[in-house]
Amino acid sequence: MAVENWVAKEIAALTEFRRDLHQNPELLYEVHRTASNVAEQLRAFGVDEVHEGIGRTGVVGVIKGQSNASGRMIGLRADMDALPIKEETGVPHASLVEGKMHACGHDGHTTMLLGAAKHLAESRAFDGTVIVIFQPAEEGGAGAKAMIDDGLFTRWPCNEVYGMHNKPNLPVGQFTLAPGPIMGSVDEVKITITGKGGHAAMPNLAIDPMPVAAALLQGAQTITSRNMDPMDSAVVSLCTIHAGNAFNVIPQAVEMTGTVRTLREEVRDLVEERLTTMVEHVAAAFGGKGTIEYLRHYPVTVNHELETELAAAAAREVAGEAAVSTDMVPTLGGEDFSFMLNEVPGAMIKIGNGPSADLHHPLYDFNDDVIAWGCSYWTTLVRQRLPL
Repeated sequence: MAVENWVAKEIAALTEFRRDLHQNPELLYEVHRTASNVAEQLRAFGVDEVHEGIGRTGVVGVIKGQSNASGRMIGLRADMDALPIKEETGVPHASLVEGKMHACGHDGHTTMLLGAAKHLAESRAFDGTVIVIFQPAEEGGAGAKAMIDDGLFTRWPCNEVYGMHNKPNLPVGQFTLAPGPIMGSVDEVKITITGKGGHAAMPNLAIDPMPVAAALLQGAQTITSRNMDPMDSAVVSLCTIHAGNAFNVIPQAVEMTGTVRTLREEVRDLVEERLTTMVEHVAAAFGGKGTIEYLRHYPVTVNHELETELAAAAAREVAGEAAVSTDMVPTLGGEDFSFMLNEVPGAMIKIGNGPSADLHHPLYDFNDDVIAWGCSYWTTLVRQRLPL
């Protein structure tokens, strides 16, 4: 059990493609060069249909098997966008774009799915249809939702959909996943506390919003410690605070922003309700006014139970029983593949990146040794799910 033989002759070209992507990172929906290169490669591979501009800059390739007796269709998804981080790796293929880098491995994800697409288009050793989905704007832009809203699953009604993400410090050649919630919801909060400005020497003539902010900074943490079931998980992090511009003036208002992460939608509802109530009433208790803008971004990423086992079965064929774990510990980091899993049964699997800096770190780099394992996983999954 190991990577498939066909991968060996493709590794040099795939590594070169991955490093080119790494040198030329693009953010959110502005992945024009990346998407164009992906589409060009898919056409060169002989993919049956290549559709660009899905969800603004997404690319979808359609690959038909030797037969279509099953009438089944599965989707395989990779993300393409980079992050607004200044790279510090010092590698020869480091980013050439100041302040932007592939710090999450999307260059590797794109490359692995491209390699699989090439082999699938050449071999056609499956019964049904595979769509390869290259998605923009995973890093905060909800590109998955944009593609869905643009007709992704109405134009290509998949029976199942699968994603893959690298995992730093999991050994190369190992995989991990779990059924149920595996990544958190991602919400943004913007809080405004309005009081009455005045001279710092005469606080009795003002309504100081600063003590309100202090009370909220502490009080928000009691939502998780005193309102939630201790067996549930959530994070309420208020991360910025802006007020005033002079050392001796009580400001008129304080603005705070932060994020909320949960692993269950019911907990998500609870945190929103409790935080909204707290902002309004704590401010009122001090004589001020509190408002909150609660923005729901990504839902909880929930792997479907059956598809989790199917994904694990493909990984086991590639890597062996001992190299595949199905009890991955959930994380409160977010992933917009959640939108796809809310539409179509499927699962996301994590693939080992070996010893490396963590994701979103200026020293991170995708490990090219992972490419062969990822390509083999994708093609094995297709062969198992769409057998001739």
